Amino acid sequence: MISPRNNTDENCRIHRDARYENQFANSSHNPTERIVQIAKVLAFTVTLVVTIGTSTVGQGAEPIDIGSRLELFVDSYLIQAVEGDVQQVVQNPQPQEVVLVHDEPWGGNICAYFTVLQDNDTYRMVYRSAQHDKAKPKEGWGIAVYVESKDGIQWTKPNLGMFSFRGNKENNILDLGSGGNVHHNFTVFRDDNPATPDDARYKGVGGLAHGLIGFSSPDCIHWKRVQEEPIIKNGRFDSQNVVFWDTDRKEYRAYWRVYPNKIRAIRTATSQDFVHWGKGQELTYTEGSPPVELYTNAIQKYFRAPHLFVGFPTRFYEESEQVEPLFMTSRDGVNFRRYANPVIPRTAPKDRNLNRSNYMVWGMVQLPGKPHEISVYGTENYYQKTPGRVRRFVYRVDGFVALHGGEAGGQVVTKSLRYTGKELLLNSVVPKDGSLKIEVLNENGKVLGISQPIVGDAVDRAVTWEVDPDLSAGIVQLRFTIKNADVYSFRFK
Repeated sequence: MISPRNNTDENCRIHRDARYENQFANSSHNPTERIVQIAKVLAFTVTLVVTIGTSTVGQGAEPIDIGSRLELFVDSYLIQAVEGDVQQVVQNPQPQEVVLVHDEPWGGNICAYFTVLQDNDTYRMVYRSAQHDKAKPKEGWGIAVYVESKDGIQWTKPNLGMFSFRGNKENNILDLGSGGNVHHNFTVFRDDNPATPDDARYKGVGGLAHGLIGFSSPDCIHWKRVQEEPIIKNGRFDSQNVVFWDTDRKEYRAYWRVYPNKIRAIRTATSQDFVHWGKGQELTYTEGSPPVELYTNAIQKYFRAPHLFVGFPTRFYEESEQVEPLFMTSRDGVNFRRYANPVIPRTAPKDRNLNRSNYMVWGMVQLPGKPHEISVYGTENYYQKTPGRVRRFVYRVDGFVALHGGEAGGQVVTKSLRYTGKELLLNSVVPKDGSLKIEVLNENGKVLGISQPIVGDAVDRAVTWEVDPDLSAGIVQLRFTIKNADVYSFRFK
């Protein structure tokens, strides 16, 4: 089982439990900037305590209809009141093995813009394979390549025989045609739109100055353009730009890089056919979020809770040209809550504290025999004399943000929830010196049920009751009393 790794969000109260000390040191920041940030955090904390810490239950607000869907504590959408030593804490995935080394003749030191996807029992990865030498810039290259795996750890580089590299077609390079610099940032997805024919089951986008060219494929290997003209034009595309089919909203969604006010930012738009797109709008963030340069976005729907957007945007440090991925989440695809501390710090293993050496791969997968884990991947050793690498990292399922009770403990009360189901299931970690109890309240704040003490580590635990709330369907609120413990998600069943 995956144990929690906590890394305090600067948008929450400043607190660190020594038992949960992060295994990575926090990245250094400018001292003056840090003082300003802390002042903003303290001001936000006072507001938080005043506005929601004094809330009471049963105030007649319209219930949130969650039915039996999985809900994560990644934002404050479900939270009505917080009292005591409880906060939302962004988590660090645990580093695992290196899964790719770009040491083939057509590999290189600036391989980037990776996509990983799970396709039944096959895992696929597409990325830019590139080499750059500042002393000989004209001798470098950039091509799109394909690799695959049966376990997400051992990856093969199949001989596709499609593209001639230095006179030899025995390689895993994709043939995307010429023009538009589409190899530079070619990014793919599996199109699960029910209306999509099998010969266009995969889609992709790539391109630079003139816009993003759209592609389709029956197998993620043989690609053709959907049209010669770019399908998206209003942006600055020197980055990884992503498109996917939103299974929850039944539309295509795109996120790409723009450059308003001389700062790297993200724009989004939707489409019904992948070819014709709306004008789009820049992403917005919760009040108090400081402006930062965001290089890539890595936004996707969370496969266990597809009503949630999750992203791992890359914060870019202009002065050092270093990068580190953050975590953010949204319920509408436009307004995001963005956490301040990195999910993979530049101090994580290995060779990440370098020029552009710490991008997050777009996508997340579950590996065979590991139903309680999510594997994500990150790049390392960029712009160096030796080949770049990709390393695997592991989250517990739903484990992006923890609702964490500290040493003093505290309570969280949800808003009124309209639910269906006869059981309450919980994803939580409660060590021996911790405690967790849940109360079920009616709309007027009356206690209907009290759980037995919850202990141990489980991702889908059925709550047992000292006082049975007789769950079936209706409207309730949940009150969590937490001390030295973490809650990640819940659902009714």
